[in-house]
Amino acid sequence: MQVRVPENLSLMEKLNILSDAAKYDVACTSSGTERSNTGKGVGNCVDAGICHSFSADGRCISLLKILFTNECIYNCRYCLNRASNDVPRAAFTPQEVCDLTMGFYRRNYIEGLFLSSGILKSPSYTMELLYQTLYKLRHEYGFGGYIHVKAIPGADPRLIEATGYLADRMSVNLELPTAEGLRKLAPSKSRTWILTPMRQVQNRMEENRNELALYRSAPRFVPAGQSTQMIIGATPENDYQIVSVAESLYQKFALKRVFYSAFVRVNEDSMLPALPGGPPLLREHRLYQADWLLRYYGFRASELLTEDKPNFNVLLDPKCDWALRHLEQFPVEINRADYMTLLRVPGIGVRSAQRIVKARRLGNVDFPDLKRMGVVLKRALYFITCRGRTMYPIRIEEDYITRNLLNVKERLPFGMDGQVTYRQLSLFDDQNFSMPPGA
Repeated sequence: MQVRVPENLSLMEKLNILSDAAKYDVACTSSGTERSNTGKGVGNCVDAGICHSFSADGRCISLLKILFTNECIYNCRYCLNRASNDVPRAAFTPQEVCDLTMGFYRRNYIEGLFLSSGILKSPSYTMELLYQTLYKLRHEYGFGGYIHVKAIPGADPRLIEATGYLADRMSVNLELPTAEGLRKLAPSKSRTWILTPMRQVQNRMEENRNELALYRSAPRFVPAGQSTQMIIGATPENDYQIVSVAESLYQKFALKRVFYSAFVRVNEDSMLPALPGGPPLLREHRLYQADWLLRYYGFRASELLTEDKPNFNVLLDPKCDWALRHLEQFPVEINRADYMTLLRVPGIGVRSAQRIVKARRLGNVDFPDLKRMGVVLKRALYFITCRGRTMYPIRIEEDYITRNLLNVKERLPFGMDGQVTYRQLSLFDDQNFSMPPGA
């Protein structure tokens, strides 16, 4: 089915259509890289990353976040922009994207560009348009700001590589967690088809790192890494399957970030779940918490969930839930435990664990010290001792600790104080944590 894009739309009409069409792509991230312009262009890309704010529907408003076009030759059942839908269509030209980016940047509205696209005519045709856009921005306008662009599965690998030298980050959306889900809801796509450009970007990034080690002036390829996105709740995978897929992607493709997008039923289709409770935003929230544990806390998917316990606890975050199932490993003595053990204590984060390790070099650490270091004692106190003593008499029993963690004075998950309600999660970007002590 071919969709015709109206040719008489104004630039603002296109912007309204294509910025709204981009709101379901949550893989919108800051740079994590550093690049200064030569003095002839505009904009810089700073290592601290771009500071984001999010609108009520989850859209990032510090980047110009748009689709190049919402026309698409594919008919994925879950997508608002599928070919069979009767929705307003629009398409930019490379010049129009450049005009918008530079105009918004000079007015200090944005600090970079997030550019995705539906598939216009063919993957290679679309990728060529994205490449032309980035080339004009970098070489004709001297734009040095952050650019995140999609790598289109099925496109000519030469186009993907050429675009990677112009972008800071690239992403290829996995779409759905499993190959079976793709066959069911997106039969025109396959897992291999999606993973091929992801592998290409990974391999070229590794080659580029070796080139930069030899020649510091070598051009940089996707310096901020690549990411992906999975839709959660459109297909029946459990949390254990989803987290295992994410873990595999981190290990095999060295991804910077996996994003999870709660399924929103935007199409009436018998193959899609009804979702009487609305989008599974609490589930999305738990997956992000677990993803953080995989990336920064040394956890494995098989520790957080199992085939016998395949879904996350609704009432407790994954770290607390894991600790309650492994009470034989607690309490942990703050003054002797190693860094990785400290990270497994509920209420102790990466920075507070680093501060504890550093402070112990000067003397023993006690409970008042932990509070000053940022430890959340209302959770941690059930799992730690300082100089052999607990904060006050407690029982290391699952029921006792669970009741106290779920006390009404505690901050429960969204809406869990009697009636389940949901709100959209704000997706803050990667934190640039330093290496663990002694690493």
